[in-house]
Amino acid sequence: MTHFGLLCPATTGHLNTMTTLGYELKQRGHCVTLVGTLDAQAKTQVAGLDFQAIGESAFPLGAMANSLSELGQLSGLEAFRYTVDLFKQQTGVLLEEAPAAIRQVGVEALLIDQIAFGGSTVAHHLDVPFVSVCSALMVNRDPYAPPFNTPWRYSPSPLAKFRNQLGYTLLTRAAKPITDVVSDYRQRWHLPAFTHPENAFSKLAQICQQPPGFEFPRQNLPPCFHFTGPYSNPLSRAPTEFPWEQLTGQPVIYGSLGTVQNRLVHVFRAIAAACQDLDAQLVLVLGGGMTTEALGHLPGRPLVVNYAPQLDLLQRASLTITHAGLNTTLESLSNGVPMVAIPITNDQPGVAARIAWTGTGEVVPLKGIDSGKLRVAIEKVLGNPSYKANAIRLQDAIRQAGGVKQAATIVEGAINSGQPVLEIV
Repeated sequence: MTHFGLLCPATTGHLNTMTTLGYELKQRGHCVTLVGTLDAQAKTQVAGLDFQAIGESAFPLGAMANSLSELGQLSGLEAFRYTVDLFKQQTGVLLEEAPAAIRQVGVEALLIDQIAFGGSTVAHHLDVPFVSVCSALMVNRDPYAPPFNTPWRYSPSPLAKFRNQLGYTLLTRAAKPITDVVSDYRQRWHLPAFTHPENAFSKLAQICQQPPGFEFPRQNLPPCFHFTGPYSNPLSRAPTEFPWEQLTGQPVIYGSLGTVQNRLVHVFRAIAAACQDLDAQLVLVLGGGMTTEALGHLPGRPLVVNYAPQLDLLQRASLTITHAGLNTTLESLSNGVPMVAIPITNDQPGVAARIAWTGTGEVVPLKGIDSGKLRVAIEKVLGNPSYKANAIRLQDAIRQAGGVKQAATIVEGAINSGQPVLEIV
């Protein structure tokens, strides 16, 4: 059996994915330790995994929550810049402290979130094998696919290809504060410089929780790249209380802006106003961004809670109104639920573009959002059966992709053989 180490950001979307994968590997007899900042400890232990802390001085318990509180009030470019600065700090801590922590607990192989910048440099420094995991929207570059952080539609035209390449150039420039930190440590450790962003990803296996069909056509993916579908297992998450008795029996509209960009009061109010006269019950989930009291009275008297058992509620939902976070999007599609997306920042515009491309929902831009625009999109999705049919099509693709079990099998094959996994095992 192998001792796996997990490296990922200490945010819910990334922790849910990585701890679910870790839980599956532990069920197969492996030892699994998440190496991260203290804000990741609770979710790690709920999943029954070991935890090794790093960055206790730079990121004491609650530091991530405070950072996310600030980020939750931002949107667009301002939020993206804040995220880059936060990742720069986290990358420095990871590179400085993770190698000693990994040696201390005896980790033999690493599973590295694509957004754990510096993770592959740690693996190269320690000379341990690793697998790359796409917890968020895949960030692999392809001139025919728009950058992950853009709302651009897919097109094979030469003009679109030029646009995409320009977008990647700007993305490289924006991420330079992070890549400079990585470059400094690679030089310090006498490792070859990365000549392309793809150099940071595993040559053994790259696993992505997008299913086949929820990604634009690609031409440059490595042979070891696998679309496995989403990683979700209620057993790896803490149970969440919910007032089930307050459900009216009407069709449920599930509204959530996730656990990061969830402090935009005007968006919650627009969602409530847009749904108030529908023959449906709106369940609005705040995600810890504010209290129900702070939000105040909302039109239509929706059921408002701080947290909710998302996997259970989506089984009852007719529609999801979402910020286009990848986990909420994929969990909606896993239940055949179409969406109205309100992307806010980071990879959410890219996820929303794929929702539109697959015909599984409509996109309403954040800028200038109001209840009228939302109502038009909601009625369009609920009134046109093609959105539901397309969501069911993606649901079938997710079932066939294999999910976390298939991902764990690929991980085992790559680490046990030391060779690239080129086909689904």
